[in-house]
Amino acid sequence: MSVFNLGNAIMGSGILGLAYAMANTGILLFLFLLTAVAGLSCYSIHLLLKSSGVVGIRSYEQLGMRAFGISGKMAAGIAITLQNIGAMSSYCYIIKSEFPLVLQAFLRADPNSGEWYLNGNYLVLLVSVCVILPLALMKQLGYLGYTSGFSLSCMVFFLTAVIYKKFQIPCPFEEFTSNNTLAHMHSNGTVGHAHTYHNGHEMDSHCSPQMFTVNSQTAYTIPILAFAFVCHPEVLPIYTELRNPNQRKMQHISNISILIMYVMYFLAALFGYLTFYTNVEPELLHTYSRIDPYDTLILCVRLAVLTAVTLTVPIVLFPVRRAIQEMLFANKTFNWIRHVAIAVTLLSFINLLVIFAPNILGIFGVIGATSAPCLIFIFPAVFYIRIVPKDKEPTRSTPKIFAACFAGLGVLFMIMSWSFIIIDWTSGSSSSLGGH
Repeated sequence: MSVFNLGNAIMGSGILGLAYAMANTGILLFLFLLTAVAGLSCYSIHLLLKSSGVVGIRSYEQLGMRAFGISGKMAAGIAITLQNIGAMSSYCYIIKSEFPLVLQAFLRADPNSGEWYLNGNYLVLLVSVCVILPLALMKQLGYLGYTSGFSLSCMVFFLTAVIYKKFQIPCPFEEFTSNNTLAHMHSNGTVGHAHTYHNGHEMDSHCSPQMFTVNSQTAYTIPILAFAFVCHPEVLPIYTELRNPNQRKMQHISNISILIMYVMYFLAALFGYLTFYTNVEPELLHTYSRIDPYDTLILCVRLAVLTAVTLTVPIVLFPVRRAIQEMLFANKTFNWIRHVAIAVTLLSFINLLVIFAPNILGIFGVIGATSAPCLIFIFPAVFYIRIVPKDKEPTRSTPKIFAACFAGLGVLFMIMSWSFIIIDWTSGSSSSLGGH
């Protein structure tokens, strides 16, 4: 159950952007970056658990308090809040963008009909109130363990469908237009193979995999990958709920969870990329709808992803509520009114953010470049250096030197990510994101 909970915290909407990330890095560079971030995440969790074991504290904010006083506590709380609001925003963005398409395809409705149930803004509000909010009002995270298992099962179905579609969709693919609607309705949903408008040169350039690629969109790849492996705010609460908890057991659970997600991430990115190559969009599922918006399998996949991300939002909301309570109501006992009010306020803010957010890459890039380096690299390392006593490990001991280098890597990573994104924005190339 702990592997399910942590795996669900790791597995998020980031998986939908990984094929696009691979298209902008190449297969080998992507594999190297994914492996590096997964390995660094495991080491980071090791630092967190070691610090936690020394002082017997199982709260990220309280570790910050122990290491740097009130400023450390506030920094950890703010980073967790930013990171998880970014995660919840990306999940709700998927609900907003995918749910109308699924309903439209099932009902064979005219997208320009103006019906309220085809408006993503109304639908994300409806799902938030009817599904997410009731789950978010649970008193303990452990109650959501079964929904975590079901959520991960939905993502396994998504991965299976992506692999299957690689062998069904020809390259270059044919765009779905109103002219072939009639032909589609008399067929079994098989993608057409008439591609006479593509010449041989175009086919070679667009349908061959690249091992290494660097372009302006490569800047988004590292933040997306860092965002995809952030589970650190959930590690300590899950550790607390273990039966007979100890550091070795929790590290083992973390390693298994990260390994499983690593394999799923790579396979989803690889087969998504090998299906569409340079034509893959930032949101992988949107690319399939360009071929056939009425494909039954893809409609089921969309429903599965919608279910998965909807059930993940309450899991991610718990650490934010805990961080807010640690920062603002540290010495107060549990209160249902406050518990409910924080959840309602958070969901209201996130819905406003999602309705006005321009696209999903902006959410991934900006939040990932800011809070992910803090939670993965910087905080675990500096907390470890400050909390572990000097009589156990001197300041110049090998573990603390490694931890200092790890924190430095986080600072470098943050500066690099922000630099790339600012350059990308100022050059104007980010305005073309929606066209990919």
